[in-house]
Amino acid sequence: MSQTDRKSASSTSSSPKSGSEDRQARLASALRANLKKRKAQVRSRKANEDDAQNKEE
Repeated sequence: MSQTDRKSASSTSSSPKSGSEDRQARLASALRANLKKRKAQVRSRKANEDDAQNKEE
């Protein structure tokens, strides 16, 4: 996340948060995004493996 994204994200929050709460929220958001990305990669690899097995049969 770029610095401008962080500034806009922190300025759009409805209640002011302490620095540690803001950090925790950013880390949680990044973790969710990473998990979604990894799950998509696994699904894609699984689909490719299934296609390869179907071609062999």
